[in-house]
Amino acid sequence: MATFSAKSNNRSISLPSRSHPATQNIEEELNKLKTWEFSASPTAEAVYKGLVGLGEVHKCMDDFLNFPQTLQALCQCQNKKWIDEILDKSVRFLDICGTTRELVSQIKENVKDVQSSLRRRKGDLSTNNYTTFRKKMKKETKSLITALKIMDHEKVDGVMEVDHHLVSAVIRVLREVATIGISVFQMVLNFLSAPISKPISKWSLVSRLVNKGGEQENVNEIDSVEVALCSLSKCGPNEVEKIQFMQSKLETEEAHFECIENGLDNIFRCLIRSRSTLLNVVPCQ
Repeated sequence: MATFSAKSNNRSISLPSRSHPATQNIEEELNKLKTWEFSASPTAEAVYKGLVGLGEVHKCMDDFLNFPQTLQALCQCQNKKWIDEILDKSVRFLDICGTTRELVSQIKENVKDVQSSLRRRKGDLSTNNYTTFRKKMKKETKSLITALKIMDHEKVDGVMEVDHHLVSAVIRVLREVATIGISVFQMVLNFLSAPISKPISKWSLVSRLVNKGGEQENVNEIDSVEVALCSLSKCGPNEVEKIQFMQSKLETEEAHFECIENGLDNIFRCLIRSRSTLLNVVPCQ
């Protein structure tokens, strides 16, 4: 399985003060994700774990930013150019996170529609709706991935002009959190747009899944919805077992998407809190 690591400095982050737990927590959480490998063909579970890890990083970063010593140092810093850089990137990242969250929410609704169609044995309308939605989703995820790549390759000014050691550490932390966030969201979007890795018959895949007790080595969870739709037109009167299996499977997929949506909700709230903290620092400049 192809993997890629978060693009960041390999050395551990060293913050200037150990007098508050927040400084040690952000250091530990950042270093965890810096050494984590992000799959290019992720599962729903991997995506959720990545979002949970990023959420922990943001929570620790929020504590670190609101540490009185940190706030005082930021207010005393005379050069706010780096804040403008971070705030500009945070707006774009909020847009990406919000759009991704909406896509996952729409996936959940499509899964519910497919479940309803399976119960009624009527799949034409849901098949058309899901096919249309998936084309739209692929287009949007491609656009979001492009936006992330642009952010990832942007050159940033150094912090050599900042003479306060704590401020320099804050800038470095914010930039590294942004870099790791880009890696996590690339994984999320790869998950949303990933096709089945091998071109095989969807109905054969349904049979294989049932016979092997639900193994899905080559099946992205989103493709499982498409497999279920295929089953609507292929099932005969004596294949109730396959329909029941796919109904059960879709319930599991819906739970996966619920977890991912919750993870994205948490990240979105964290981004807003961090942005609010920095905006409150600006008037002190």
